[in-house]
Amino acid sequence: MLNRLLLLLAAAAISASCGGKEAGDEQSVPAETRTATEEPAAAAVVDDVLASPAIGDLLPQPMEVIWRTWLGDFDGMVERRVVRVVVPYGGYQFYYDSGMPRGAVYELVRRFEEKINKDLERRNVRVYAAVIPLSREQLIPALLEGHADLIAGDLTVTDERRQLLDFSRPLLREVREILVTSASVSGLETLDDLAGRDVYVRRSSSYFEHLSRLADEFPERGLEKPAIRTLDELLEAEDVLELMSAGVFDITVLDEYKAEFWAGVFPELVMRDDIVINEGGTIAWAMRKDSPALAAVVESFLRQYGRGTLVGNDTYNRYLADADRVRCANRSGNIRELDELVGYFRQSGEQFGFDWLMLAAQGLQESGLRQNRQSPAGAVGIMQIKPSTAADRNVGIPDISTAENNIHAGAKYLRFIADRYYADEGIDKLNQWIFSLAAYNAGPARINRFRSEARKQGYDPNVWFDNVEIVAARRIGRETVTYVANIFKYYVSYKLIYERGKVFEERFGDLLAVCAPVD
Repeated sequence: MLNRLLLLLAAAAISASCGGKEAGDEQSVPAETRTATEEPAAAAVVDDVLASPAIGDLLPQPMEVIWRTWLGDFDGMVERRVVRVVVPYGGYQFYYDSGMPRGAVYELVRRFEEKINKDLERRNVRVYAAVIPLSREQLIPALLEGHADLIAGDLTVTDERRQLLDFSRPLLREVREILVTSASVSGLETLDDLAGRDVYVRRSSSYFEHLSRLADEFPERGLEKPAIRTLDELLEAEDVLELMSAGVFDITVLDEYKAEFWAGVFPELVMRDDIVINEGGTIAWAMRKDSPALAAVVESFLRQYGRGTLVGNDTYNRYLADADRVRCANRSGNIRELDELVGYFRQSGEQFGFDWLMLAAQGLQESGLRQNRQSPAGAVGIMQIKPSTAADRNVGIPDISTAENNIHAGAKYLRFIADRYYADEGIDKLNQWIFSLAAYNAGPARINRFRSEARKQGYDPNVWFDNVEIVAARRIGRETVTYVANIFKYYVSYKLIYERGKVFEERFGDLLAVCAPVD
């Protein structure tokens, strides 16, 4: 029962709309939601693929349950109410822009969740598609080891991967993998001219597989093999190209459509569409081989919404239209770059006993992290708290016009709710937080009425998911249910990306240029 509860908690609503509600109001009113001048330390980037942190270790206890091994098909996912979807972080597929999740794959997964629930006729108590952003080398192991159920992203179908995975209908066909070089590279006219040269790719990529096969043919023609150098797995295409533009290395491989996407951002690099490493490639989503029911659901979805359909093409084209914006959003929108808000969230988190990323996730849901937000009912700021609630003796912060005071007031009010209403021994720490969030959204009196109703109906009044949640969904619809799930979704994703960002910073320092602000 506990494991199922925690899995339901980890199942995050994929809707990106801010469905927040001002604190202290019983009514339901949603809130609107360098360049390198010295020779860089190339060893930090290549030929030293450091072990990535274990994902379960990054998640706070006991919330790492989402990462626990589970192997099953779609019927089990429906019972558990979660499809765990791993996506590559970065590029046009999935990124954060001013704290909000964005990307072509992110949008498609949102539609995937909507279609699942429509087909199952689930309106309020829903099945969630939980997006888990990972680095590239973690995607396939996560799926095979039962930490995830679906890989959504630009995964190239290869012979080696076919032995391990089942693939969906293609999102892209006839993909070519081409060389990309710095302008200083000369004497490179054919594939044979790669003999003895260093080529840099990630080991987990299809490029590595195809380059290795190609390199094995060189000795047959009396040529020295190309030296395949492995890049750090945290690097996405734009990171690799940016390092090349800074002079770290000279030659890499990229899908042709990606090369075209980034060509305008890195005009100093040469996209060699005349030198092809592999052609006729196919890109698709992937599942375990023992998931035929999930495969059928994915097939039905992509047939209606995938690349090649009107909706799918529009989704991809919107994100592929402006590479520079996507690149800079990946930098400025990263959770590590919430600027002064980080300090305010940290301070309030430490003072009131919350992980600061919990508060940041709640602020994202309430206001999109915008202090200038004001609801029609008068709730203001990042945490969407009413001035009257903040000024009340239980909070005692009359001026919430600044981000610092607003975050402080929201955190203090959340702590007041937790201590006043949900501190009894029958409610565990996890549910104390969850009930406090629900009460922040819908009001403590309302949530307590739902707990009383839950007890009378045979549900556990001390457990939110699959218990009090059911009563809330029946009485007031999706808002509070979605509000709670969204905050946890942001929290888990923030936690993973924040830890990834720390490792990224440690490995690459200031090798990557800082983008100008995006309008």
